[in-house]
Amino acid sequence: MNNTNKHQGLRNQLAKTLEDKGIIDKNVLEVIKKIPRHLFLNSSFEDFAYQDKAFPIGAGQTISQPYTVAFQSQLLQVKKDDKILEIGTGSGYQTAVLCLLGAKVYSIERQIELFKSTSLLLPKLNIRPKHLYFGDGYKGLPNHAPFDSIIVTAGAPIIPKLLMAQLKVGGKLVIPVGEKDQIMTLLIRKNETQFEKHEFGDFKFVPLLENKN
Repeated sequence: MNNTNKHQGLRNQLAKTLEDKGIIDKNVLEVIKKIPRHLFLNSSFEDFAYQDKAFPIGAGQTISQPYTVAFQSQLLQVKKDDKILEIGTGSGYQTAVLCLLGAKVYSIERQIELFKSTSLLLPKLNIRPKHLYFGDGYKGLPNHAPFDSIIVTAGAPIIPKLLMAQLKVGGKLVIPVGEKDQIMTLLIRKNETQFEKHEFGDFKFVPLLENKN
């Protein structure tokens, strides 16, 4: 696969941009330097791959802005072998970041064309999530719960209670909440019934869609 010294230079530059914007997790920055983001886009759009911008990937979805990926990953404080549920596989770029951070990733995608293309791409890059699923992210994966962390990569009008229920005590849920614009929200499960909530400013995501059979 086409992955040159030029691409490496662009990744190093992107990581520096993210650091300048306030990303302080060194592990996240190192992973950004390693993942060939241009391979997650159509080859004709390669020039856009290392700009700090979201970009369309088909099926009405986007590959998230690198800053957003890094910010959400930093909030999770990923440790090796953390069991993480990702809602919205999309291009697989965020999935790749979590995998290279050492997590065991379970990821759900509701757009069949993205599910198929990402399922083929990740193994070619030697990136192996624990499981990729085609289905409704609102429901999570109760059969695999509880999770150390859950990350949602689309804007949700509310925080789905089914996802909250799948967090272990001490676990983190990172989710953008809102209709038009979203507030990045971190929930930490304190016990069976209580959650601690933190908010981190405005972001913009495609909507989290429900009711996939």
